[in-house]
Amino acid sequence: MQTMFKKDRKIMAAGFALTLGGLLLVSSPLLEAKENPKNSRESKLEAYIKFTKILNLIESQYVDEVNTSDLINKALKGLMQNLDAHSAFMEAKDFKDLNIQTKGEFGGLGIVVGMRNGALTVIAPIDGTPAARAGVKAGDIILKIDDKATLGMSIDEAVSLMRGKPKTPITLTLVRKGSPKPIKVKIIRDIIKIKSVKPEVIKLDNKDKILYLKITSFDAHVVDEVKKAIKAHPHAKGYIIDLRNNPGGLLDQAVGLLDLFINKGTLVSQKGRVKEENQVYRAHRKGTDTRTPIVVLVNGGSASASEIVSGALQDDRRAVIIGEKTFGKGSVQVVVPVGKEEGVKLTVARYYLPSGRTIQNKGVTPDILVLPGKVTLEDNDTLTIKEKDLKKHLKAELLKLDDTKQESNTTRGNDANTTQNAKAKGIITDEQINNDLQLKTAVDVLKALILTSERKK
Repeated sequence: MQTMFKKDRKIMAAGFALTLGGLLLVSSPLLEAKENPKNSRESKLEAYIKFTKILNLIESQYVDEVNTSDLINKALKGLMQNLDAHSAFMEAKDFKDLNIQTKGEFGGLGIVVGMRNGALTVIAPIDGTPAARAGVKAGDIILKIDDKATLGMSIDEAVSLMRGKPKTPITLTLVRKGSPKPIKVKIIRDIIKIKSVKPEVIKLDNKDKILYLKITSFDAHVVDEVKKAIKAHPHAKGYIIDLRNNPGGLLDQAVGLLDLFINKGTLVSQKGRVKEENQVYRAHRKGTDTRTPIVVLVNGGSASASEIVSGALQDDRRAVIIGEKTFGKGSVQVVVPVGKEEGVKLTVARYYLPSGRTIQNKGVTPDILVLPGKVTLEDNDTLTIKEKDLKKHLKAELLKLDDTKQESNTTRGNDANTTQNAKAKGIITDEQINNDLQLKTAVDVLKALILTSERKK
């Protein structure tokens, strides 16, 4: 066997099956593991003989004639599936699909799925994709894909069913927390092309600005795009990095992003059974911003590279993490060809944060837990005048009543135009902030951090 891809293209999102391109593939040399003393040569030989005997028995006596290659492939699929949710044997079609997926030109839904407690679970719908527009949510359990139940189905099988020609329909039956019965969602497949970094501006009351960076996935352009956004807003007083529903991506981009804000020590490390898989990624001082206050938003759809970034910033006390507990995907997969058309995806290591803690099956717990919701606004129209002024006030209000009715439509129209213009200029409006309690909390915390940092100067 030979490795198919260079080591520096290792990808954090491997093991999650994606219906969009550019996030799944991982590479690394797959080396022979040292022989375990418990696995003596004799016991190994006995195991191989047992397998061959059963295979011969099926070939010679099973009620229907069977194909030996099909039997072996099914055995390998079962073998890999029982190691963990992310390891898999890929036949020719699966292996070809994986290569197509890395180029991003195929019909998909725009969701990332994984196995949680044996159930096919939506890790995150990607913003701006058919799944997100159809209302699919992180944490949804996929019960059926069209008419096929997902119980006992592997991740790769599920993704194969969800992938298809653009503009073709698919129906997902979802089990959602808080919903009394399963939900059916019809989605139209489309070519998935994602802008990984979306920078916007939040204006504060004192005319200061916050740079808001929504990172949807860690593709090859994340670090460059973030640098470009920071350079375009040199007077930003703070950064909000939104990693909600970000399923991961390239490890080197996660490390590169951390290196922009942490100037010393370990950023992330990985440890495996084979020594060659043990690596430590360290920070560099050059070009590092250690002063600008940062808040990071995460939720249950934040996984893999997102957890590395948020966890490392948390360990270094470089940022305040706000939102919900992350998914907990901290394992490393490699893809190795088997012959010319088939391959194996195998878990070979786990990632560890600077403090030494693992995120595998644990996730990152935010510093401030905030559930999704809207901000409850105070009713400013409530009468607060004193009783002695009441009659005079109400008479004046009666005179104004007709004028108010006439002006109300104009005011609403102006407000709508203002909101539309702000969005076009890449400015997040107060309405958008108030409709997102997690973002509102992030803005308020960042205001406090900005005030504190300025007073220290």
